Amino acid sequence: MTTYSHSRINTYENCPYAYKLRYIDRQKPEIPTTIEAFMGDMVHQALEDLYKKRKFKKRTAKATLIKVYRDLWEKNYSEDILIVKKDEGLNEDNYRKMGEKFLSDYYERMKPFNQMTILGLETQDRMTLPDGNQWHVRIDKLGCDNQGNYFVCDYKTNARMKDQEEADSDRQLAMYSIWVKDKFKDAKSVKLIWHMLAFNKDAISERTEEQLQKLQQEIVERIKEIESATEFPRKQTALCNYCGFKSECPSFKHEFELNKKETIEKFKEDEGVKLVDEFSEVKTKLAEYKKSQEEFREKLISYAKQFEIDIVYGSNKKCSVREFDKIILPEDQKLKEEFIQLIKDKGIYEECSMVCYPRLNSKILKDEIEDEIKEEIREKVSIEKDFRLSLSKRKDVLEDDE
Repeated sequence: MTTYSHSRINTYENCPYAYKLRYIDRQKPEIPTTIEAFMGDMVHQALEDLYKKRKFKKRTAKATLIKVYRDLWEKNYSEDILIVKKDEGLNEDNYRKMGEKFLSDYYERMKPFNQMTILGLETQDRMTLPDGNQWHVRIDKLGCDNQGNYFVCDYKTNARMKDQEEADSDRQLAMYSIWVKDKFKDAKSVKLIWHMLAFNKDAISERTEEQLQKLQQEIVERIKEIESATEFPRKQTALCNYCGFKSECPSFKHEFELNKKETIEKFKEDEGVKLVDEFSEVKTKLAEYKKSQEEFREKLISYAKQFEIDIVYGSNKKCSVREFDKIILPEDQKLKEEFIQLIKDKGIYEECSMVCYPRLNSKILKDEIEDEIKEEIREKVSIEKDFRLSLSKRKDVLEDDE
C-alpha cells in the first residue's frame, strides 16, 4: 500500500503531470525550494525551538527567538532558492524581514505561551485509510487543555488570509483530527487552528464525525482516481511559476532553454523564437486585413446606396453589392426556445439545423454529458488528435541591450 498525504493529493489536483514526475517517475526538481517555502520552514523551526525550550521551563525572549531565526536563515540559505517575485523588486532580505515580523507579532500575541499543554511539535505518524492505504500525519503543534479539548495547530505564512469557509473545508488538518481522536480517547473535541502569521490572526474550525467520514471517503475516491490514471495532463496556472519541474514540462521546456542563452543575439537566433515571431506577425497582419475588409465593406455598401447601384467596377475586378433579407434569432432565451420548437413541430428543423462541432467536442471530451449518451455518440464518431495554436504576451519579454 502507498502512503498518501495532503501535499501529495494536492499536487495531483493542481497538476497531474507534476504529480507523475514527482511521485511516479521519482524525479528531483531542478530548484531546491522557493523563497516563500524556505521562509516558512525557517519560521517553523524557530517556533519549534521556542516551544521545545518552554517544555523544559526555559524562557525565550523575543530577541532570542529572532536571533534563532536569523541564525537558521544564514545557515541554510543558498543562492539557488527561487525568488519568483524578483522582477517585482523583492529579494532575500525582504522575505527574511517578513519572517522576523511574523515571529515578532506571534510572540507578542501568544506570550507567555500557556494557552495549551504541548503534546507534540512537528509530530509525525501514519494512519490507515479505509482502503488500506496510509495517510501521513505531520502536525506543527499539538496541544490540549484539562477539559478534553485538543488542538491541531498549523503555522501559515501565506499572503492571503484563510476565511471561515475555506477553513471549514480544509482537508489537511481535518484528517489529522481523525488521528488525534484515535490516539487520545479522552478527546471531547478537536479544534483545528491555523495561525495566519501574516495577519497575526487565527482561523479555527471543527468537524463532526459525519463530516470526517465523508472526507475520508472523498479521499479514498480521489486515491482510486489517481491510481487508475493512465494520462497525466498539464494544468497551467499561476502555480507554475513556483514549480520545480519547468525544465521537464513541455509547457516551459523551451522557455527554460531560452533562459540559458547568454546574449540577446543568441536568443533571437533560436528557431522557435523566429517561428513564433513570424507567426505573430502574420496573425497581426491578418487581423489588420480583416479590419480593413470590414471597413471597405461598409464603404462599398455606402457608395452603392449613394449612387443606387448594385455593382461597383474597378480596374480589373467588379464588386457586387446585393441587399438581402436575413433572419435574426431572438435574443430572449424563452423566445428562442419557442422558435426552435416551432420549426421542429413543422418538420423543418433537421434540414435547417447544424451541429456545433466545437461545443459537441467540448461536451464529449470534458465529460459534460451522461456516460450512456457519450458512449452512443463515440460509437458513431472517431476521435483524432489535432492542434490549436494561440498567441499570448510573455511577461518576461527580453529587450535589446543598450
